[in-house]
Amino acid sequence: MNTEVLSVESICFGYTKERPILSDFSLKLRRGEIKAIVGPSGVGKSTLFSLILGERHPSRGTIRSSRLSQVFQDPYSSFHPTYTIREQIREVASMEGYEELLSSMGLEETHLDALPHKLSGGQLQRCSILRALLMKPELLLLDEPTSALDNLNQLDIMQLIVRNIGDMGVLLITHDADLAQWCADEIIVLGADG
Repeated sequence: MNTEVLSVESICFGYTKERPILSDFSLKLRRGEIKAIVGPSGVGKSTLFSLILGERHPSRGTIRSSRLSQVFQDPYSSFHPTYTIREQIREVASMEGYEELLSSMGLEETHLDALPHKLSGGQLQRCSILRALLMKPELLLLDEPTSALDNLNQLDIMQLIVRNIGDMGVLLITHDADLAQWCADEIIVLGADG
């Protein structure tokens, strides 16, 4: 249950040497844990995710992660416009067990057979979260995942993620301090000094 799914050890990263965004930053995450990264814009929250995903590389330090999936803030950039939601989920995940998740997320079969632009932002973000969960990750990265949802749906979605936490660790970026306080085992504040 407490297997480590993410280890970030003493990483440094900056777009210029004079102004590092992350300096000697470390983080450990185990299965069953939710940790929230909070802080103002520009302090390295999304950069940290980019480093964990391997899109960027730290100038120093190491990052090790288990099998992961992610949900980003803008659901429209997460789906190809000319393929149905179902086709895009099948490209990366098994549909096994999707019916139960579908109903608990307030989605219907018709949403899966639609093109992304036919859905509202909230519906599409729920589809993005559905896809991420169906990938059966050990590590789930959430970058402002509920920002496209109204307050009631935000709570529903986070409750769903918390109910499914057993097999994975969750790293959440959010500007919503109340949301972080409600769901996170630990809150990590990134400040303007990196």
